[in-house]
Amino acid sequence: MPVSLLRPALAVLLFACLTACAGGDGRDAGEPVLAANAALPASVPKGTKLIIGDPPTKVALELSGEIDTFSFDIEWANISGGPLTSEAFRADALDVGAVADIPPIHATWTGLPVKIVAAKFRKDPLDHPTYELGIAPGVAVKTLADLRGKKIAYSPGQAQGALVLRVLTRAGLTKDDVTLVELPSTADVYPNALASKQVDVAPIGGVNIKRYVTKFGRDGATTVRHGLRDDPAHLYVRTVTLQDPAKAAAIREFVAAWARASQWVYDHPKEWIEGYYVKDQGLSAEDGQYLVDLAGEPEIPADWAPVIARHQETIDILAKETGNEALKAGDLYDLRYQAVAADAIKEGTS
Repeated sequence: MPVSLLRPALAVLLFACLTACAGGDGRDAGEPVLAANAALPASVPKGTKLIIGDPPTKVALELSGEIDTFSFDIEWANISGGPLTSEAFRADALDVGAVADIPPIHATWTGLPVKIVAAKFRKDPLDHPTYELGIAPGVAVKTLADLRGKKIAYSPGQAQGALVLRVLTRAGLTKDDVTLVELPSTADVYPNALASKQVDVAPIGGVNIKRYVTKFGRDGATTVRHGLRDDPAHLYVRTVTLQDPAKAAAIREFVAAWARASQWVYDHPKEWIEGYYVKDQGLSAEDGQYLVDLAGEPEIPADWAPVIARHQETIDILAKETGNEALKAGDLYDLRYQAVAADAIKEGTS
């Protein structure tokens, strides 16, 4: 082999060796490994740090005064949503992500092993939906059956995309009965796509539900409630992160704080509206109140069996429609953390 070709080949071989030796997880060889079935350590060693992508919880902890009480260091990453979180996980630039129920599924399907360590929902979820189906001006959709033949915004790997497939199943339709238009579900993309009639239907959430009808209702824009639970909120981590005893212990401490922060937000709506929606997000107090009312009271279960069963239903629908392997939902959850959040709430109210 010519020298000019040999040197690049050796460089690639050396890089592959170094990557393999390091394990690709940012941990040094010889560090202790916590087995998946081992009890979580009781304390967090000094010098431990977590990189956490959960901007709303950061603000909630600041407002509640708990942000300076952790026994470890936190670097807060301004990251949210499944795609960005998975990208950060792969770059070894994030330890904990906050998402809905779809990103852990999609991450596993794309070769990124992850575990869910916390689960939160909304009490009375049908009265407090996360999303409604936005209907473009002039499009006649009043029931789910009317979705047949329509162009529907679709974001694979995100909660909105999974909701579309679940809605179609509920309506007795498949993706072949509609036209799925792939669009990123970020910022105002979906409302604008509806207004411009790029799509006929799109799941829109949060303040966009109110704003969409307010802005385009005069042109005939409407929304339709889908009648399904769409409220899962999870903390998840890379499986390899939980092999680090120090980080596994720190994650338990953060899960407890995350639960208390969720309850604090519900118990202090005025402070949350002013401190987060107005000062941090730049919304009006009126929009903040709308979002607080929309979210309702949090529900943090101590038993994940019903949670896993619902997650399995979603996985089965996604697997059927996407051609991916049907995962076992239980494999996505680290049951060592099952009662951590609920216990934190119970202790805080006792």
